[in-house]
Amino acid sequence: MRRAKALRSAWPFSNPRFNNARFNNAHFKQCPFQQRPLQGVRVMRFRAVCAAGAGATAFALAACGGTGSAAAHGTGPAASHGTGPAASHGTGPAASSQAPAQPAAGSAAHPSASWPVFNGNAARTGAVTGLPAAGKLSTAWTARLDGAVYGQPLVIGGMVVAATENDSVYALNEATGHLIWRSHLGTPVPASTLTCGDIDPLGITGTPAYDQANGLVYAVAETTGFHHVLFGLAVTNGAVKVRRDIPAPDGQPRWDQQRPGLAIGSGRVYVAFGGLFGDCGPYRGSVAAVPLPGTGPIISYMVPTAREGGIWGIAGPVTGAGGTLYVSVGNGAATSGAFDDSDSVTALTPGLGRAAIFAPSTWAADNAADLDLGSTQPALLGGGRLLALGKRGTAYLLSAAHLGGVGGQLASLDVCGAWGAAAVSGTTVYEPCRGGGPAAIGVIGGTRIRELWHGPAAVTGSPVVGGGAVWVTGQGGLYELNPATGAVRASIALSGGLPRMSSLSLSGSDAFIGTLAGVTAVRGV
Repeated sequence: MRRAKALRSAWPFSNPRFNNARFNNAHFKQCPFQQRPLQGVRVMRFRAVCAAGAGATAFALAACGGTGSAAAHGTGPAASHGTGPAASHGTGPAASSQAPAQPAAGSAAHPSASWPVFNGNAARTGAVTGLPAAGKLSTAWTARLDGAVYGQPLVIGGMVVAATENDSVYALNEATGHLIWRSHLGTPVPASTLTCGDIDPLGITGTPAYDQANGLVYAVAETTGFHHVLFGLAVTNGAVKVRRDIPAPDGQPRWDQQRPGLAIGSGRVYVAFGGLFGDCGPYRGSVAAVPLPGTGPIISYMVPTAREGGIWGIAGPVTGAGGTLYVSVGNGAATSGAFDDSDSVTALTPGLGRAAIFAPSTWAADNAADLDLGSTQPALLGGGRLLALGKRGTAYLLSAAHLGGVGGQLASLDVCGAWGAAAVSGTTVYEPCRGGGPAAIGVIGGTRIRELWHGPAAVTGSPVVGGGAVWVTGQGGLYELNPATGAVRASIALSGGLPRMSSLSLSGSDAFIGTLAGVTAVRGV
């Protein structure tokens, strides 16, 4: 018997007074939030009431500030919109048709989101509270899109928004997978024009980000000629509202890859760059920041190494106190002599000035052997702590306020080589180990760390937490793990194939997973 969908919960940094509520119609969501500052970063809290109907034509645009048809009509030659044959959808439970809900007086004009950025929030914790307990897993729907989906799908106002390597962004009905709108933003770069890399074609790889204040979904498309272009799309219909070329901070756009998730804060979209798989070309890692309206100066930070130092972890910049951005930096050119800021956790101000840095005392050897910290994001915990874990396999506990420079960790522990993105729940960090299975690491008293468990050895995706379980992809399936032991409670096979460092999004009773063919929704999480 199908369980009613729980309403989308607030994230761990949201108002603790918020209580989930259920409506008789499972597709209506109440989001009683307001806007207030969190650690210096504006976090959106919503009062909008949004509704989703049975499919594209039934989507309640009126409730989310949109008008007219569900098919998008963008401006300019870079965008092509419609509900044509670019998407093919599998079977799933039909959603009941309902009249659109009207926003309450004084409510926001744009729909709220239960998963607006990579790992659900600016801190990239990947953990959501208030979901119903996990149940029996089943495939709710599968949507075949026009390319592979490497980033996490976003969940916004009854829609699942996903970006493909064919430079398209799709909005799908959350309950059915039916197409609501599609925006095709350009022509991706074929692998034949590159000397290394493992994605073909190379289009939109980094997870987009949604700003509820202006109702725009931001995505960076790589297009022919090696251009990285930031687009801001109206969430209600996919119309292009912002289009801005991002000049490569290192002057080497051919060799730069935009794989990390985008971040929003301090009135800007933050876009991080690393290199292609194989580290070919004279690239250097960087972060660029574009004003949300798309106009005004673009600012940037570039790792001061002679070469490499990519900022390429899939989670993207992590936002902490005062809007500080924490990034993990990959191996650089220096293998002796002066430290070159590579193989590090680097703290950046909102204006992208370097505020602080941590590097292992083994940084030179790490650089020489490609065993750097750049493969996961710094995991931000409460109490002002960060946990950094990379390819070498040593986990470092850091003070977020005082990173400590070279060798300045509070504690360290050999755990596993990790690639992907970590999740954080309370004082536990769940890391995506390449060998030995996902690992749970406990932080004790803010000064010590210990390994709690390892999950199934062959499951190498990036974990998220919700519904009383740890969820992780791998071996062509989705796995439900016991958060206390790492034991497998349930699993389900996924079609379409999974990208490297695969991850997923959670909302209500569903998980949404990007595949090499599109998006799959799994019910029962």
